[in-house]
Amino acid sequence: MRRSSISRQLTQGLALVGLVGTLLLFLFVAIEYGMTFSTFFDREALPRVIHELSEHVLMPVLVLIVPMTLAARWVIRRSLAPLADAAERVDAAPEMARGFRIETGQLPLEAVPFADSVNALLARLDRAAGDQEAFAADVAHELRTPLTLLALEMDRLDPDTAAPLRRDIAHMRRLVDQLMLLAQIDADNAAQMPQTPIDLAELAADVAGRLAPLAVSQDRLIAVEGKAAQCVRGRREALAAALRNLIENALRVTPAGGTVTLRVGPDATIAVCDEGEGLSREQLDQLVRRHRRGDHASVDGAGLGLAIVARIMAAHGGSVTAEPEHRVVRLQFAPDTK
Repeated sequence: MRRSSISRQLTQGLALVGLVGTLLLFLFVAIEYGMTFSTFFDREALPRVIHELSEHVLMPVLVLIVPMTLAARWVIRRSLAPLADAAERVDAAPEMARGFRIETGQLPLEAVPFADSVNALLARLDRAAGDQEAFAADVAHELRTPLTLLALEMDRLDPDTAAPLRRDIAHMRRLVDQLMLLAQIDADNAAQMPQTPIDLAELAADVAGRLAPLAVSQDRLIAVEGKAAQCVRGRREALAAALRNLIENALRVTPAGGTVTLRVGPDATIAVCDEGEGLSREQLDQLVRRHRRGDHASVDGAGLGLAIVARIMAAHGGSVTAEPEHRVVRLQFAPDTK
């Protein structure tokens, strides 16, 4: 079904009014001058009929209809311009923005009820998202205490018996931490928390240094390349968590004796290079969805790592991409222009 615009409907309506008015004017002139249908076939009367109709109908119609048409189109476009402006503001709104509402002050009166309904829907969605984040944070927080107590109880068990249980507890603790991080990311983004300048080279070196003991314990190394002082704006803790997740994933797929390399720059990027089989773009697209795991993931993964990375990068106006031919997962940041 073909949709018709308001502008077209109004133009067609004005054209119909003009046509009906022209016909009525023809009728009034014909009655005024006593014209009948047979008059149009009278060769002697026809010139007079044409003159009268031209003078009293065609000329007034042409004089009025052309400027009226132009004026009508201008008025229609001017009246609908606030709708186009509102649509541009909606399109320009950040993807993860909370509290966004359509401004109704400049909208035509007829469009205000529709905008108010959309704003009410957005408010309900904001409340639902906030409740979900609060619930996830509360659950994660409540789980931390029993996990800590359970880990302490493991000291009473035989080491061989306690070892697999400790791994399970570590897995659950990692999942709890990731749920807490997801909730914090969403909450900070909703509250529009201030962002600070971050040097990517310094960030990469710091995270790599913190994970170096883990890499050594797994017979692997972490190297950092690139010293360009490229700065971005963001929340340091969140960006460090995103990079940490990528490095941990890279350590899992890199064979013993291998090296995970962080390449900073030359633009606002950090590339994490492993020595595994590489992650295809299709696999990355699947893994950034929550609770999806790669076939190569280890049992201690929580299934949320890349989903967290994607969420953090989206909240900072960046992205995460894969280059399987180079066995690289790249973080692309929005450069600091302030």
